[in-house]
Amino acid sequence: MRYRLVGLVIVASSLVVLSNAAFARGQLQSERSRPVEVRSPTGQPSPGSAFHTEDVYALSAVSAVDVSPDGSRLIYGVRYSDRPGAPYSRVWIMEIGTDRLMRLGSDQEGVSNPRWSPDSQRIAYVSRTAGGSGVAVADRDGTGRTLLAPVVGTNHHFPGYNLVGEPLAWSPDGSQIAFVSATPGPETEAASGDPMVITRYLYKPTSSERLARFDDNRRLDIFVADVATKNVRQLTSGHYYDHSLDWAPRGDEVTFISNRGPDPEHVVSGDIFAVNVTDGSVRNLTETKSAEYCPVWSPDGETVAYLGTTRSLTSMGTPAENWQVWLMDAAGGNRRDLGGVIDNSQNPLVWSPEGSAVYFTVAERGDRRLYRLSVTGGEPELVAPAIGERGSIRSFSVGKGGLLAYAMSTPEAPAELYLQEPGAAPRIVTAVNRELLGAKTVAAVESLVFESFDGREVEAFLTKPLGLTGDSKHPMIVMLKGGPHSQDGPNFDRKAQIYAGRGWAALMVNYRGSIGYGQELIDALWNDMNGGEAEDVLAAVDAALATYHWIDGERLGLEGTSYGGQLTNWLITRQGRHSHRQHLQPDFGVLHDELAQLDSHQVRPGGHQGVGIAPRTVAPR
Repeated sequence: MRYRLVGLVIVASSLVVLSNAAFARGQLQSERSRPVEVRSPTGQPSPGSAFHTEDVYALSAVSAVDVSPDGSRLIYGVRYSDRPGAPYSRVWIMEIGTDRLMRLGSDQEGVSNPRWSPDSQRIAYVSRTAGGSGVAVADRDGTGRTLLAPVVGTNHHFPGYNLVGEPLAWSPDGSQIAFVSATPGPETEAASGDPMVITRYLYKPTSSERLARFDDNRRLDIFVADVATKNVRQLTSGHYYDHSLDWAPRGDEVTFISNRGPDPEHVVSGDIFAVNVTDGSVRNLTETKSAEYCPVWSPDGETVAYLGTTRSLTSMGTPAENWQVWLMDAAGGNRRDLGGVIDNSQNPLVWSPEGSAVYFTVAERGDRRLYRLSVTGGEPELVAPAIGERGSIRSFSVGKGGLLAYAMSTPEAPAELYLQEPGAAPRIVTAVNRELLGAKTVAAVESLVFESFDGREVEAFLTKPLGLTGDSKHPMIVMLKGGPHSQDGPNFDRKAQIYAGRGWAALMVNYRGSIGYGQELIDALWNDMNGGEAEDVLAAVDAALATYHWIDGERLGLEGTSYGGQLTNWLITRQGRHSHRQHLQPDFGVLHDELAQLDSHQVRPGGHQGVGIAPRTVAPR
């Protein structure tokens, strides 16, 4: 098969768009000397029926969802990008039955992590204003806001990406709120001097922070605020990162995740602990070499559900293992892998109101589906989306009587809010992109299943270009995801739709190492970085060219994010598999040190930490 790949490296969520003229000439030429036009966000749709780059600013998506315990109201967020700076959210309170909306927060006050009080009369949340952040409480209609305590954050990179649980939790009687806040670590003074003295192995901040080059050396402790008096007291201390809170129904303890081993900088292994809210004593519920995440108490206080793994190999990125739903009793014994009946990653999890079952989402062949599973085991029940339908559910909540609320993206639209009564079909409640999607043509996405070089079945997803005719030819961009333990899917992808609007196809490959296809495919990447998964990408291109004859093999582009970025750099230097393939250097995008972000499980067996070069080993330049 004769084709040519040209590389693009995409950092974080940056978007690089090539000119149609360059593709029309059958080549991609360097434009380093040409200034890049950066358009200001307006939130207004572009003219015409095709998606364009400015439409990214006009697209919104429903995010976090939480149903009140009495089932009368729910909270949900909507994420916007229609102004300069990072995306932001507005949070709404909806009256179930009437769909009447009330705003929580304001344009001057950002809101995150809203949670209902046990009696459904108040809402606690993290408030962000120009004056700083804090724990606040408002009435059920969003009025009567009261700031209880300031909160300090950290730019520290937590293991497990999105496996960090709640930063605050109500006491069962609604009189107190536990929350996490940062305090200075022992390295702060030396690392803030001139010269800076870096002594930590984990000296880099989270990549999402993007403002600092070094970890701020703060640690996370647990505090408790009295709602009536605003009195605040500290529950935990020490040089740890305590997070993912849940208050025990008995009222005497708060569970949390912390890495309290002898060498937490190098051995990433979070365990579950419980702190007594009266005397501050701490006890272990787990003490394993694997990883535990997001503990949640059962309604009767007898059982703790959590996400866990079984292997000792963990990392700052992902554990290279499906995390699954586990149960244990309140004392930490009788641990069992409830979710082991499903050979895919599970996250997040929620108890049913009566405590007889747990709900959780599962990464499954490009979708994220919601399941219900009895605590006694048995066959998991698929809840949404229905068999034969595609969708990705990231946030959900279960209310009184089994009412479900969830945010789900589909191939046709970014995430919207759905409500589903027991035994009834789901009802879509929001239409946050009605104006934009009503004026645009959403390109179709198809699954492409093929055999790779070793006979292994691999799946890719191809977004078709607009303007296809019987004799038209179209370029194709191969979009490589990060991870590698993540998945792409058929659900709405902004960048793929923009490429389709330009008349280009977009191919996303769930190469070996991806989740959603069982542990065996994750393990197939073991000790073989840029080996089998690189061949999977090349096989995907071959399969696409063989299946879709309208793809122009002379006009192919390759881009990648994070792990996919370094894989892009590797692929464009490959020679030998096809003797005609040229040694090409990337002319577009941003090159940076991807290797410093890789994790040891992607390189060699037996490691326990992110590679991130230790400061003492950096050679002088």
